[in-house]
Amino acid sequence: MRKYRSGVLVEARYPGVIIGAVPSNDGVLLVDVPLKPEDGRDWIGQLTSTGRPKYLALMDQHPDRALGMRAFDIPIVAQDATLQAIRSWPDAFKGSAKPIGAETDTLKRITGVHKAIPSISFEHELKLHLGDREVLFWHRPGPTAGSMWVVLPEAKIAFIGDTITVSEPPYIGDAEIEAWIESLDELRSPAFSSFLLISGRDGSVDREAVNAMARFVRKIPVRLQRMKKKKSGSPEAAESAAKGLLKDYAVQNARRDLVMLRLQSGLRKLYARSLG
Repeated sequence: MRKYRSGVLVEARYPGVIIGAVPSNDGVLLVDVPLKPEDGRDWIGQLTSTGRPKYLALMDQHPDRALGMRAFDIPIVAQDATLQAIRSWPDAFKGSAKPIGAETDTLKRITGVHKAIPSISFEHELKLHLGDREVLFWHRPGPTAGSMWVVLPEAKIAFIGDTITVSEPPYIGDAEIEAWIESLDELRSPAFSSFLLISGRDGSVDREAVNAMARFVRKIPVRLQRMKKKKSGSPEAAESAAKGLLKDYAVQNARRDLVMLRLQSGLRKLYARSLG
């Protein structure tokens, strides 16, 4: 676990996503949670001296982060589109039924998914006064329609979810490409020049990571257009497009097949969405 300025904590040792804790003199805001319930209990145990968890921020609908929410009995904050997406899910989940290259693909059948439905949602922006701390929740679509950031103005820290990934490409099947590029442009603006950016997959990321992500996202429509020209959303067409996108990442050999599946399944869903 790492402690950043203003006492903000970030933990990267659990499967799924990198998680955070924002302390105050009136409780703690959790930013995402571990995927597995036993890891969630361990995380809460680590925070005993920090304070009592009071709210939980769900950065988007990706199952790696959403399914862990079912083990927590505190208010969950999410953007409206994330709420609608999770509300539409069945109460049972089996990762192998529709694998997307996620950590959740290996999960056996689990129930209680509806416990992860957010209880607080917003459209554009939500301001939370957590004791002596002001926390901003901003809708910043990109990886999904309901992606959001958690911004701490005083500490100049922004949790940005999957807006930027460094070690591996994210799942892109639910992406809003133009909005994603706009969100990345915002991170490159002077307004964020002094902010510490916390990725939900890689922890603290620098400005070059923002530029690299923008280059990657701009390539997605190019690869999708090639699939359209072939009039094919086949596995073979998706594999070819995925190989092109994978060149932007130095993926560990042990995870290459999983990442290729992630890109292929995402591209095939994007292709289907483009056909209406």
